Amino acid sequence: MHHRIVIVGGGSAGISVAARLRRAGEQDVALIEPAALHYYQPLWTLVGGGVVPVETSRRLESSVVPRGVRWVQDAAVELDPDARQVTIASGARVDYDLLVLCPGLELAWDMVPGLAEAMASGQAASNYTPELASKTAELVRRFRGGEALFVAPGSPIKCPGAPQKAAYLASDHWQRTGTLERAQVTYATGAGGIFGVPEFAAVLEAVVARYGITTRFGHELVEVDPAARRATFETTGPGGASRTTLSYDLLHAAPPQRAPAFVRDSALSSPGPFGWVPVDRHRLVHARYPDIFALGDVCDVPTSKTGAAIRRQAPVVVANVLATLAGAEPRARYDGYAACPFTTARGKMLLAEFDYSLAPHPTIPFIDTTRERTDMWLLKRYGLPAFYWNLMLRGLG
Repeated sequence: MHHRIVIVGGGSAGISVAARLRRAGEQDVALIEPAALHYYQPLWTLVGGGVVPVETSRRLESSVVPRGVRWVQDAAVELDPDARQVTIASGARVDYDLLVLCPGLELAWDMVPGLAEAMASGQAASNYTPELASKTAELVRRFRGGEALFVAPGSPIKCPGAPQKAAYLASDHWQRTGTLERAQVTYATGAGGIFGVPEFAAVLEAVVARYGITTRFGHELVEVDPAARRATFETTGPGGASRTTLSYDLLHAAPPQRAPAFVRDSALSSPGPFGWVPVDRHRLVHARYPDIFALGDVCDVPTSKTGAAIRRQAPVVVANVLATLAGAEPRARYDGYAACPFTTARGKMLLAEFDYSLAPHPTIPFIDTTRERTDMWLLKRYGLPAFYWNLMLRGLG
């Protein structure tokens, strides 16, 4: 197979780029994606919060692939940028003139011994898969008091605020049911603080105080013993590294995350255990291959891995892809915009919008988004899903 443009990945980024390319008149676009279902993953926070069923977050992949795009329903297993070729699981090779790489990332449960086994137990869950998000809701409902531990790694993950959101929605539920006074809620993260933008961090610190959540920053999860219900963390101080163990009755964990194996094993990845794809952070073109662009969770741009970031990256990639194919210099620029909608309670949300400068970057006029708001909750619950399915995936927003 040979195609003028090949897109690897049929998630938010791949579908958005494919739709925009078709609207721009590109006739020869192929999309490599093995999954039969397409998920709007931001809803998994609300699934874990017991607000919506997981079924509301998914549709058939065939319903979102743009008309006129060739869908290769198979998994990419090897990238050869010098030969301009992608090998898929069937053994077939797909040649390209230009490649758009957006396969997302993989959940690296194996990087923390015992974490996968904990997820199979009756005391642990995670909002990072649809099945485990539903389990989160059930565990929160059944919890009657004790040690509730919410964990996030310090390394990059998609929607880095999601583990906090799980803690806030659980605490809100327990506060409403009278369980919170019998709970010790801890949020432990390898990050150095609650959030990197001071204006939003101040609001989140107040939320933490309201629920009485204990925060442990600089705590990297390194091992879980599901039988003993104990989690071990590594901390680094003036005297070097040390370890701390916390017990739990309920564990919610965001696993470490990394680029898919076929990316990590290719010439397109950066060194290290995560294998992110190095790109020019403004033009999103690969650092070494001018005929390859990357966006979404897999690339190494220094901003949060969120759907809002993809929304701003997609038009930049499309503009620069078209310029490159026309023999021109790719000049469209991405400013690092990302957004994290922090659900701080059922009915309240803080919309944190920012860019590479780590300063607030509000996009909704006449609304103060530096505080918790009910209208932002309605945006999260109803507005953003509608925007995603009806506009963003169709290349219209």
